[in-house]
Amino acid sequence: MVASRWLASTPLGKPASPKEVEDSLLLRVLVQGLVTLGIAAMVVAAAGVTDASLWNLLAIPLSAGGAAFSWYRRRYRNVAIKFFIAIGMLMALAVFFSRLLEQPGDTRIILAELLVQLQVLHSFDLPRRKDLGYSMMIGLILLGVAATISQTLAFAPLLLLFLVMAIPVLGLDYQSRLGLKPGAWGEVKLRPLLGRFLGMVALIVGLGLLIFLFLPRLPGYQIQSFPVSAVVDTPEDFSGDTIVNPAYRGNGSDNGEGFGDGDTPGAIRGRGKLSGPGVVDTTSYYGFNRQMNQNLRGTMTPQVVMRVRSQAPGFWRMLAFDTYTGQGWDISRNDNTQKVQRSQFSGQMFLPIYPTRARTREVVQTYTLVSELPNLIPAMYQPKELYFPTREVAMDAEGSLRSPVVLEAGMTYTVVSRVPYRDRTRLRAAGRQYPPGIRSHYLQVPGDILEPVRAQTEALLATAPVPLTDPYEKALYLAQTLKQRYTIQPDLPFFNGDQDLVETFLFEAGGGYPDHFSTVLTIMLRSIDIPARLVAGFGEGEFNPFTGFYIVRNTDAYAITEVHFPGYGWFGFDPIPGHELIPPSLRESEAFSLVRRLWNWFAGWLPSPLVGIIEGLITLLSDGLRYLVQAFNALLGLGWVGIMVGIAIAVILGFVAWLALMGLLRAWRYRQLLQLAPTERLYQQMLTWFDQQGLGKRPAETPLEYSQRLYPQTRAQAAQAADEITHAYVRWRYGGEPQNLAYLGEKLQLIRQSGTSRPWLIHR
Repeated sequence: MVASRWLASTPLGKPASPKEVEDSLLLRVLVQGLVTLGIAAMVVAAAGVTDASLWNLLAIPLSAGGAAFSWYRRRYRNVAIKFFIAIGMLMALAVFFSRLLEQPGDTRIILAELLVQLQVLHSFDLPRRKDLGYSMMIGLILLGVAATISQTLAFAPLLLLFLVMAIPVLGLDYQSRLGLKPGAWGEVKLRPLLGRFLGMVALIVGLGLLIFLFLPRLPGYQIQSFPVSAVVDTPEDFSGDTIVNPAYRGNGSDNGEGFGDGDTPGAIRGRGKLSGPGVVDTTSYYGFNRQMNQNLRGTMTPQVVMRVRSQAPGFWRMLAFDTYTGQGWDISRNDNTQKVQRSQFSGQMFLPIYPTRARTREVVQTYTLVSELPNLIPAMYQPKELYFPTREVAMDAEGSLRSPVVLEAGMTYTVVSRVPYRDRTRLRAAGRQYPPGIRSHYLQVPGDILEPVRAQTEALLATAPVPLTDPYEKALYLAQTLKQRYTIQPDLPFFNGDQDLVETFLFEAGGGYPDHFSTVLTIMLRSIDIPARLVAGFGEGEFNPFTGFYIVRNTDAYAITEVHFPGYGWFGFDPIPGHELIPPSLRESEAFSLVRRLWNWFAGWLPSPLVGIIEGLITLLSDGLRYLVQAFNALLGLGWVGIMVGIAIAVILGFVAWLALMGLLRAWRYRQLLQLAPTERLYQQMLTWFDQQGLGKRPAETPLEYSQRLYPQTRAQAAQAADEITHAYVRWRYGGEPQNLAYLGEKLQLIRQSGTSRPWLIHR
């Protein structure tokens, strides 16, 4: 009767089985903490990167309220609650599919938000331990999603906090699996428990960083679905011939449009003038426009413009110029653009690419804009696939990509480029059989400067140690010569109306602004019939080895020279002082590339002499390994004899390395002994000697118990001497009595001279 009354008073059905109910309040609180961290990590990582809503943070109090409700209702079946949860999950699934159809492309945030909604509903019914296990997995999945979209170190504290909270959760979960009840708080010894806990955290973090450091970076993105923002409406009048650059806005009547396609220069007052003297815009690079006016002076204020995740470093190319105007550049075929449309069901666009005989590799890059950029799409040369949020884009005659809209902060897109390897031998043998289209567009030089520039170019080439015959070596040598013989001049005066930039640079000023070096190299190459063009873009930026992103600033924008090689395409040369001669691109060997980048980042914080010493040691070690590999390959070529000799050498080297290691350990042990008190030093030396003979002291033994155990196991003379040293050590250690060190030293020497103490030799 009592039972029937109890069941009748139970709301919404019968109580749950007490064996399945999880009664550990601490486990529930910690699990809810993991869920909260997962939701917070997703929101923090997505801030400024994707279109994730801050309304997701509302899931934290809702989920906590549901967890509290499920705690009080943990012994009830909650049939009605389960019904409403099922209805809510179906509604969330319907919203998910509708969003999926509206926003094809990167679905990580949509899936994560669905998971957050399901967790909120799930939190209202958590009676059993395995239900809490589902919540733990949801928190872990949300943390994983946050890791894939995070672009800053703001995610790192949440990751560490998740680890700190997950370790006790796993312990409590295992305890619940075994059916053990949690102990009383009064019986817990906090100091040893905290020490073990911190040690485990340090071990996991250290092991994780080590794995992260040496984990091979293989080409990823095997599933062809890349990060891309939500679809942006394309203007109906988009033709692809307009470039909108904030650097060329007027100070007077700024209408929000760039001046790159026929705007009257006289209408522009102040910064960003298309011709004549002017001031550089402080935030936007002046070279991203149809016309580049290199008679502007000033500097930009550094600010981050984008973050790039790429499988290889590169020059994030924006656009190229083919016509030199005397004080800048112009794009002569600006109207010759080709529009490319994306699929209706995906963000993928297939771009036209030019055939090449060079060995190539696909490189995936994902760009996230932090500040506004012109409607020019940065990409590594040559882009073959584009995942972009607009319905269509345009590609001009120089292979540059143009967007229908300005690239706004928060926009994300992905490019797959077919990047050629730079094979110096093949490029030297490419010849000079240039196609007519290349010769007609990329050999233009103003007639009044052609002869003096050609004469100066040939004079510089004549200074080479050996005669240069092919275009590649000439371009390489001229770029290096400009770096060495001319200087950057930040106080260069404005050019007059009839003054030529290249002529002034070579014969009057002895240098100029950084971009002037690339202009001069381009014209010098054209003067000796080598097709070249000027290309503007961003350098690779600063690599963050912890997030894996290249942090690109507006001050990383500059221009380089691209040279055409028949059959192979365009390859860049950078004559700007302080830059690498070859722009960042693919390397033949990318082994341990992350280790190298991490070292470059860390070396920036160390003194230069220390960096030089460490790099010298690394170089010495790498050279030694290279010589060993070469010698091993040579031995393999000798057949079985070489293999046997190689094995013998390897054994000898291993033995020498082992001896060196033992020597270092002995030296370290000796250094530790020198820091001990004399009596303790003698005692430790005795323990070390007996340990080497196979009679080491057990951790549970007291010193006196150990000395007594030695009597039946070693010679009586040695055991007696050990007993005297042990008693002397105990009297000094616990009584503070001074000891006769000379006498104890004689006893230690007697132990060492007593010969072997192996039991089987004594009793044989």
